Amino acid sequence: MVVNSQDDTIVVISETPEREQGLEPAGRQGTGTEIAGVIARPPLLFLAALLLGFVSDRLLPLPFVVPRIGVVYPIIAGVLILIGLALAAAAIRNLLRAGTPVPTNQPTRALVTTGIHGWTRNPIYLGMFLIYGGIGIALRSLWILILTLPLAIAIRYGVVAREEAYLERRFRDAYRDYKARVRRWV
Repeated sequence: MVVNSQDDTIVVISETPEREQGLEPAGRQGTGTEIAGVIARPPLLFLAALLLGFVSDRLLPLPFVVPRIGVVYPIIAGVLILIGLALAAAAIRNLLRAGTPVPTNQPTRALVTTGIHGWTRNPIYLGMFLIYGGIGIALRSLWILILTLPLAIAIRYGVVAREEAYLERRFRDAYRDYKARVRRWV
């Protein structure tokens, strides 16, 4: 492993040939161990939950009533969406600076452990949840908010757990140390 510090981002780059780690070289189709093997791309999971929430709202509308905060809905929604966008943007910037791809269907080249990644191991997903919740509040959609629970379960076990296992295989002790220092969410 090599630790490389650039632009206030610490990056751990695996020097061990990928075949020795049980991984196929980047860009080659292999056994599937070269990527995390998540159940679906996370943005698609969030989009599917939003669409299901919209459809459910049309088919079986549920009242979204919270007394005395009528004018506050857009403010709360806007703040959640802006914070979510800022978190996701900072995380994406960190990953790109480290030279590692953002999409889960590509091999990870570097373990980024500083910046926003020094605060939470999943800043992009955390940002997506804030955006999703903000949209649910802005639309006053109880269905979208209800679907947050199954979405969270799908992200946690179908995406994050698989990514963590992959990163532990790929970066070994460096990832285990990072996991011990930084919380999964907040």
